[in-house]
Amino acid sequence: MVRPIDSHVHLYPPEINGDPAGWAAANGERRWLELCTRQRRDGRPVQGFPSVDGLLNAMDSAGVERAVLLGWYWENPGSCARQNRFYAQCVRLHPDRLSGFASIHPAAGSAAVREEILRARGEGLAGLGELSPHSQGFPVTDPVWGEALVLAGEIGLPVNLHVTDPEGRFYPGRVATPLDDFLRIARGFPRTNFILAHWGGLLPLRSPEAAAMANLYYDTSASPLLYDSGVWRRFSALAGQGRVLFGSDYPLNLYPAFGSEPELGRLVSEAKASGLSEGELTALFRNNAEKLLGLPS
Repeated sequence: MVRPIDSHVHLYPPEINGDPAGWAAANGERRWLELCTRQRRDGRPVQGFPSVDGLLNAMDSAGVERAVLLGWYWENPGSCARQNRFYAQCVRLHPDRLSGFASIHPAAGSAAVREEILRARGEGLAGLGELSPHSQGFPVTDPVWGEALVLAGEIGLPVNLHVTDPEGRFYPGRVATPLDDFLRIARGFPRTNFILAHWGGLLPLRSPEAAAMANLYYDTSASPLLYDSGVWRRFSALAGQGRVLFGSDYPLNLYPAFGSEPELGRLVSEAKASGLSEGELTALFRNNAEKLLGLPS
């Protein structure tokens, strides 16, 4: 069986891991604090804060060959820059195992955002995201945001966007992301490829237009917390095997009923047991990510 690429992973610099709440308070990252340091009803953390070596060990245990490090939808440009420099270092040290995406915020201004994108690409980062206008506090019509998406299309960087299912359950920190906004973005920037996280809130199952859009892709991040295991076949049957990328949302604990620590292997096993054909699994686990990110096959 092909070794997967995990297209949706988060890591944080050591100063964040050492004191997540203190760092968030000092840097004005209220929404990240609410989402990433929360606990379940039994007191267990929703996610972990592993080191790079911790991620590599988790990948080895799950048989995952490569992970794509996604940034965060930070509320401040300075947080974006710090995350990007950290990811550039990770990719430089482990080019055979890690790829990375860059974070941006339009509040930095047009010139600074353009400079950050070009710098990130020069440092080896392969895309933008995970971004969320709705969580970062700017409209999808923001002109600096639009310039960033145009540039991403021109230089071949896919853009990962956070999507919340409008019918999904409430959780602390949840922000509504109207699905029509993603259609508007995809229409407005046809040369830019977008990866809609978390199965895109099932957008193509709800919109024939979305199902036909050539620049929309989807990842499977946080799947067990959002949908039943039948989503793998239902979604792929409609969106097509070339549109979905395997992603976990590590270090989010996707199976809290089975333990306190996040792990990747159980999600890999769920995908393999989904009933997808060998060809569909190969596309899901590797081919789609390789094509979209320009990775060697």
